[in-house]
Amino acid sequence: MRVSTGTRVFVGRLAGLSVFDPLGDQVGRVRDVVVAFSAARDRPRVVGLVVEVPGRRRVFVPMTRVTSVEGGQVITTGLVNMRRFEQRPNETLVLAEVVDRGVTVPGDDGTPVGATVEDIGIEQDQRRDWHVTRAFVRITPPRKSALGSLGRRRGATVIVPIEDIQGLHESEGEQSAARLLQTYEGLKPADLAEAIQELPAKRRAEVAAALDDDRLADVIEELPEDDQIELLATLETDRAADVLEAMEPDDAADLLSELPPDMQEELLQRMEPDEAADLRRLLMYEENTAGGLMTTEPVILGPEASIADALAVVRREELSASLATTVFVCRPPLETPTGKYLGLVHIQRLLREPPHTPIGAILDRDVDPLRPEETLAAVARRLATYDLVGLPVVDVAGHLLGAVTVDDVLDHILPEDWREDRHGDLEDATHG
Repeated sequence: MRVSTGTRVFVGRLAGLSVFDPLGDQVGRVRDVVVAFSAARDRPRVVGLVVEVPGRRRVFVPMTRVTSVEGGQVITTGLVNMRRFEQRPNETLVLAEVVDRGVTVPGDDGTPVGATVEDIGIEQDQRRDWHVTRAFVRITPPRKSALGSLGRRRGATVIVPIEDIQGLHESEGEQSAARLLQTYEGLKPADLAEAIQELPAKRRAEVAAALDDDRLADVIEELPEDDQIELLATLETDRAADVLEAMEPDDAADLLSELPPDMQEELLQRMEPDEAADLRRLLMYEENTAGGLMTTEPVILGPEASIADALAVVRREELSASLATTVFVCRPPLETPTGKYLGLVHIQRLLREPPHTPIGAILDRDVDPLRPEETLAAVARRLATYDLVGLPVVDVAGHLLGAVTVDDVLDHILPEDWREDRHGDLEDATHG
């Protein structure tokens, strides 16, 4: 296929286009454009594309492999390397870092005026190299400026040659994190965590600051341990405590256990007393035991609650799928550590019985509870032997302390770096 030369395109229009291989099979979709700034060049060089392939994985496609950008699609040559994209220090992501950045451009009379980058234009020259050539900006003149001398009303847009723009790469013109998060809208926590890992440390901190507590908590739970600690350290102490409260208790306890004792205690002191009490209890147990694996917030109801009540509880959106499969039945109080543990009810049984039936009448008493000191191996064997999703954990007096679910066990039996190589099998299959 002939390479198109002299092609001009704005990155905003390029984003989302389908990427095809030479045989016409779709590889993925463009999510960003990678450029490299250099003091030796007036025009930044376009290095490649960030392409999202099936599985929400973002990979790098060099511009040397792009044969055509036209007709609403991108054509590449050869196989795409499925290794996860990792941004290098000298590289900049246009949509993630440049769009919405504050810059300075010449006014009509040559006087510098403020502007905001709305889009970036790239162009392929006759040597088939791609460069950034222009920017589409929105003028934001100072309040006291003479608008007549600018020849444009406040908020007017204009296309400016890249050579005439100041601050495009300087740190003082950083893109707002809110604008960056718009490009990640709709991603699941695991995919957002992977996207954040690809950002420079400074941008990760800015994105963390822009996320609400619940969303940030979900993202931190999906990060490798070292990245969890690094991201938590960028937060103010009170904010870090709020995020820990929003995390699943077992995940929060695992993260706290990796912090220095003085930092751990300070965060616990800043938390709500009942939330801190749950985490202090979890921190008492060894990591690879039932006590260390369990969550202190399973679904707990009294025996008099109806099946309709139980189904209403397990339908709550904030519950994970594994926690929603089992209702643990106890005498009051119904918050861990509870009153006497009576038994459990599986969601399938709830769906088979009349809604007015009390759950105390359909208890499964055949599942033996775990003790908090039981090992990870023992917990895994019990779950596998009886095909269970969750198991109760009780103390010597029979009080419910929490529950261990299958996802808690998987997190601990998978290799330590599984979050960093979550697409390893896909790579192997692609290159096998």
